[in-house]
Amino acid sequence: MTTSIEQLDIQATINDMADNIREQFAGSQPLLIGIHSGGVWVAKALVHILGADFFDAPLGTLNIAYYRDDFTKIGMHPQVTPSDLPFSVDDRELILVDDVLHSGRTIRAALNEIFDYGRPASVSLAVLIERSGRELPIQADIIGQSLSLDETQHIKLTKRNEQFALELKEIEAKL
Repeated sequence: MTTSIEQLDIQATINDMADNIREQFAGSQPLLIGIHSGGVWVAKALVHILGADFFDAPLGTLNIAYYRDDFTKIGMHPQVTPSDLPFSVDDRELILVDDVLHSGRTIRAALNEIFDYGRPASVSLAVLIERSGRELPIQADIIGQSLSLDETQHIKLTKRNEQFALELKEIEAKL
């Protein structure tokens, strides 16, 4: 089902994601990893809802800036902030969290980095927003909401005073 940005209740969407995670991972104590920065915000909200004891270790964070293959193309200037995985990923069930799944390139970069740390038993992907425009064959296992956007539109999760908001911007079309 596709939702419009105006109808989207972010907190209710995160609550629904938490319910799905609770159902799919009951009793397994997975490890949770958020992708900097929006994925970390969503992951922290999920920990708050599910409780820290639902997971087997503190929240892990990834900064995948140096694993991206397109940061110069999209105008991203990587900030040097380290990833923090306070656990071994070997033979563990991981839940990787991001705010927006668009092209799939961020997730590909995150998987590359995770596998530099070890070999997990499984990696499930949870995203707040799944939007149109996939370039790689990557799909989420847990989806908050799906949005159909034009290729000239860009959506971004923001956080101000502990409140989430989505910004929709028009960008120049690809030539």
